[in-house]
Amino acid sequence: MEQRHTLHIVHSASRMRAELARTGFAMGHHCEIYASLDELLAGSPDAGTILIGSDAAADAVARMAQHGRWLPVVALDSDPAPERVVAAMRAGVLDFLALPLNSTALAASLQRIEQEVAAHGAARRRALAAWQRMSDLSPREREVLEWLARGCSNKVIARELTISPRTVEIHRANMMTKLGARHAAEAIRLRLEAEPAVRMRLVG
Repeated sequence: MEQRHTLHIVHSASRMRAELARTGFAMGHHCEIYASLDELLAGSPDAGTILIGSDAAADAVARMAQHGRWLPVVALDSDPAPERVVAAMRAGVLDFLALPLNSTALAASLQRIEQEVAAHGAARRRALAAWQRMSDLSPREREVLEWLARGCSNKVIARELTISPRTVEIHRANMMTKLGARHAAEAIRLRLEAEPAVRMRLVG
């Protein structure tokens, strides 16, 4: 028996929302409908799959990340042109389906997403959590962390940034406090964990 999923359906047209929900309900899934991305985010969903028009799909990925959350996003479009598909995937969208939506395509997509979440979902959530903690750093504190992650001492960092070692120590102490890191290794680990969120463009 196919696993029951929660589908978060986002579309500005009420008729399209109804059609997509009917397809989901007919497959045995639970469907929540939203008229806009703002309405979805206001509900703070922490589970399920987002089905959304391709024009807003990339924004959905980015804004979920800004809220420190990650849910799989599927883009929908009546004209799934290759350039739109590529742009969506590069933005972190997991799948791209043609409209009108048919149950066979949706079932296959949900199965692929289930495998993706099992393999990478936890890692992506850790990356977002680490990036969110790093987002509080000032530009200079971030620079100190970057050089620290390269294995540089305070003296080397001071030379590279043309500041005094004492100033480096101050920025480093502030950086550690903001990250909640007890030692340099923990700060570096957070920096490395955040890298996938930036590389996969899950954040702006």
